[in-house]
Amino acid sequence: MVKKKILITGVSGLVGSVLAVALKDEYEVTGVDLENSIYVPTIKADCTILENIMPAFSGIDMVIDLASNPDQYSKWEVIHDINLKCTSNVLEAAKECGVKRVIFASSNHATGMHEFDWPYSQIIEGDYAGLKSNQIPLISTDMPVRPDGPYGIAKVFGEAAGKFYSDQYGLSSLSVRIGTLNAEGKPINHRQFATLISHSDLVQLFRKCIQAPLTLKYGIYYGVSNNKWRFWDIKNSESDIGYKPQDNAEIWR
Repeated sequence: MVKKKILITGVSGLVGSVLAVALKDEYEVTGVDLENSIYVPTIKADCTILENIMPAFSGIDMVIDLASNPDQYSKWEVIHDINLKCTSNVLEAAKECGVKRVIFASSNHATGMHEFDWPYSQIIEGDYAGLKSNQIPLISTDMPVRPDGPYGIAKVFGEAAGKFYSDQYGLSSLSVRIGTLNAEGKPINHRQFATLISHSDLVQLFRKCIQAPLTLKYGIYYGVSNNKWRFWDIKNSESDIGYKPQDNAEIWR
């Protein structure tokens, strides 16, 4: 059986490393990044320069797009010069090389301004007084975007650009609004008891995106574990692609 060829842009970062290790036996995984991955073959190239990354896309079935400056506090100039260019170049390279699907690493920061509102502002402080976890109004992907800074704006851009490439060119574009993934794989502050996505749940979610039928042309999904105090709605993740997170941050309480 021929393995699917999966390219991970930004492969040497934390998310890329977690995914590369988990997927490399099941799929033929390669990477493109400024730094070599220690886990999979990597083409060293700058994703802000389209012609430099085109060779990495040749013969690829699907792309997991992680290429960006990952600092959520980056200034607009950095986001403009790096993140927007990386995202648009990946979509263009995928289109030109006949890639069937791009799985874009979006972020919870695409809707981060919700966290200034009650009850989310109370939850992220670890103050659950007067709240019932099963009665929290969940933030869904049907709600308007509310980016909390330039980094979040770039993630909204990626989701919208993916929709254009899906509508205009037939590319399957799925976006994952990743919650909190950290090296520890467990909550390290109050907020993360709500926003954590464990390493194994991250892998499951991206694997489901890879496995989803190509008739699924577009979707946006929150990447979060089944945390007691989760305030993002993941019903469409289950109905569209079968994502069923197994971990709950409370086990580390």
